[in-house]
Amino acid sequence: MTRRGGAPARAGWSTWLLAAFVVPAVVPAPAALPAPVPAAVVSAALPVPAPAALPGTARAAAADVACRVRDERLTEISGMVATDSGFVMVNDGADEASRRRIFFLDTRCAVVRSVPYPSRPRDTEDLAVGADGTVWVADIGDNDRVRSTVALWRLAPGSRRPVLHRLSYPDGPHDAEALLLGRDGLPVVVTKQGGEAGVYVPTGPPRAGVTVPMRRAGQLRLPTTTTANPYSFFGRRLVTGGATAPDGRRVVLRTYADAFEFDVPDGDVVAALTGGTPPRVVPLPDEPQGESVSYSRDGRWLLTVSETAGQPAGTRPTVLRYALPGGAASPVPSVSVAVSAASAPATGSSSAPAPGAVDAGRHRADAGGVRSLLLGVGVIVAGLLLVASVGAARARRTGR
Repeated sequence: MTRRGGAPARAGWSTWLLAAFVVPAVVPAPAALPAPVPAAVVSAALPVPAPAALPGTARAAAADVACRVRDERLTEISGMVATDSGFVMVNDGADEASRRRIFFLDTRCAVVRSVPYPSRPRDTEDLAVGADGTVWVADIGDNDRVRSTVALWRLAPGSRRPVLHRLSYPDGPHDAEALLLGRDGLPVVVTKQGGEAGVYVPTGPPRAGVTVPMRRAGQLRLPTTTTANPYSFFGRRLVTGGATAPDGRRVVLRTYADAFEFDVPDGDVVAALTGGTPPRVVPLPDEPQGESVSYSRDGRWLLTVSETAGQPAGTRPTVLRYALPGGAASPVPSVSVAVSAASAPATGSSSAPAPGAVDAGRHRADAGGVRSLLLGVGVIVAGLLLVASVGAARARRTGR
């Protein structure tokens, strides 16, 4: 690769990729190949054995369409939670003020009201609702890892405005997109990074006007899958959202490719995530940019929605419904999420339910075994070395 003006690009990116993704991925590692490696060359040179099924992985099935979001302000949905009356949704860091709100939708995905923030949020990435109906918005995104603090916005039932609560990491900035609630109502933040994701909890209850430090409570490594997604194996490694079941006995984390459900029998979310018990895997194949996940109010389904910014014109965010292994959960009391009637009303928010289901052909998940795992890592290393050597040769030719 050559910079504008003929100057050769600085070497070293292939080494970074090798160190950041391939080496940590050896135990465990993804069995699939990243997009830059030509599949035809690989299949011709190295025959791939039929992979074994990954234990605990459900077969990918077509997802039902719950509804489609028609409101033009909701195109970068990063957080969603289901309520008795519909959904609560937020965009990630939006440039337009009209999109920097907490949106309340009915069961047909029509916006019925929205609540503005009293000041501009940085990068809102997830949502959670407490047992009392309090909405927590996780302002924890930090792509460049430059924030000295992150935040939670707390919207109490009936409140007109959310209240800001600041948090700080003990070990420097992190990018994160997943928020869970523990048995005690305290938030649990899971970072978005390859390899082992960090699990952080506040050292005390969040308080307005005070920065509460967090502690690193542990780390987790999600199982390897080969589920199809737009980002190949990179998309299977990054935690992009989380949700707590209505009865508090399960939590789920998602990537761009799969959902991973953990049992929380004693209410200790951190122990459930870091204790080493393998989660149940629910493939979420080929979602455009899946960052949101929620349980249905009866706990029987997982609900997801993707961002549509950058998708073909006319693409609408679609709430998909996936059946959970094991059937219905224990009955839970009804929780009402309400806001003041003074909240800004919705504008231009029409919706119509979409009949049918998503094409099953778009929802296929591959399975991977140990042999495919080793083969995939070997091919990635070979591909990176090849690209590095070609880049060096080009740089030498450019410098002549």
